[in-house]
Amino acid sequence: MMKAYKNMSREELLKLQKELEAAYEQAKSEGLKLDMSRGKPSAEQLDLSKDMLDVVSSESNCKTREGIECRNYGEMEGIPAARKLMADMMGTVPEKVIVCGNASLNVMFDTISRSMTHGVCGSTPWCKLDKVKFLCPVPGYDRHFSITEYFGIEMINIPMSESGPDMDLVEKYVSEDAAVKGIWCVPKYSNPQGVCYSDETVRRMASLKPAAEDFRIYWDNAYAVHHLYEEKEKQVQLLDIISECEKCGNPDMVFEFASTSKVSFPGGGISAIAASERNLQYIKKSMTIMTIGYDKINQLRHARYFKDIEGLNAHMMKHAASIRPKFQAVLKALNEELGSLEIATWIEPKGGYFISFDAMEGCAKKIVEKCKEAGVIMTGAGSSYPYKKDPKDSNIRIAPTFPTSEELAKATAIFVLCVKLVSVEKLLEEK
Repeated sequence: MMKAYKNMSREELLKLQKELEAAYEQAKSEGLKLDMSRGKPSAEQLDLSKDMLDVVSSESNCKTREGIECRNYGEMEGIPAARKLMADMMGTVPEKVIVCGNASLNVMFDTISRSMTHGVCGSTPWCKLDKVKFLCPVPGYDRHFSITEYFGIEMINIPMSESGPDMDLVEKYVSEDAAVKGIWCVPKYSNPQGVCYSDETVRRMASLKPAAEDFRIYWDNAYAVHHLYEEKEKQVQLLDIISECEKCGNPDMVFEFASTSKVSFPGGGISAIAASERNLQYIKKSMTIMTIGYDKINQLRHARYFKDIEGLNAHMMKHAASIRPKFQAVLKALNEELGSLEIATWIEPKGGYFISFDAMEGCAKKIVEKCKEAGVIMTGAGSSYPYKKDPKDSNIRIAPTFPTSEELAKATAIFVLCVKLVSVEKLLEEK
């Protein structure tokens, strides 16, 4: 076992630096082009749903059991079977669900946009206010932050713990500042840390007492069924935020989002928003102007293919079997190569799509840049923070799913090499 870098003398570090630099130059000479930048399903995962494309064909009856013609206009809320499937996936009831297009990101963008131009359920449109603020648990999902930044909304960092956001801080901001209009949440197998909100966190979130009447929790339940392990004891179960809000007398305080983007096809899934009846009525008011209806044939395809939540969960175990070895391979390499060096920490998730890695302070950007020079594309350093500004410049998001196993092994080896090299350079600067 190699000793911790910080315990090495300057001479030892200089010798190690030369060895690492030689290995790095060799890696660069291989001309690799590897991508670990986004949490995309692999070709193997996409093939798991390939026969879904045969479920609805030119020979198919495109009517639902209720007699709804899926080839025509109508059914703004989605066909009943699709609403039931998405409700079961989200842990709520069909009456609270609207099934939308292929991307929940689009639904979240629309929800923020509607709030900017027309307010929330009759409140003052945000565009007419002097200041609008959002709470952002960090590290978090970069595309959430891109939405609020796009609309000029001020973002406030909220530190994450192993049980979710710092709720003392959340409660303080929400109860004291009427300019705080929302909080982004990925409550289960969070992006990028894989954190799952504890029951206490969910209940505290549901019992918030906002200073703003139009405050909403933006509950992006993106990884609701994305377990990495088949054993039930390793699968985290999350409390239903909608029913918890109802219990606390806050039925309107949450918008919940989900999709099948990483269940069926990222480019051809279905998404949904779940909320109270009051919220849904307000959403539908603008939705009926925006569209005459979403793709009901695709909704029918999903409902017939998965049949029910048991069928969907069984399908997700096939995904878990495909990606679990990749996560295990990366984690094994990190533990073996970096475990004793005291230059980084990382989280071993039970689900989701990412491994959150924290390098020494001030090293993340240099590591990602060196990886790029050696042919490995990572998610940009700082992306997991609002405005892409990681105050410690330490967090890096590792996305193991897309590369083949062979590509992943090469990419991980280069990543580890870059972590070592940049860490040595950092320690030499300090000495």
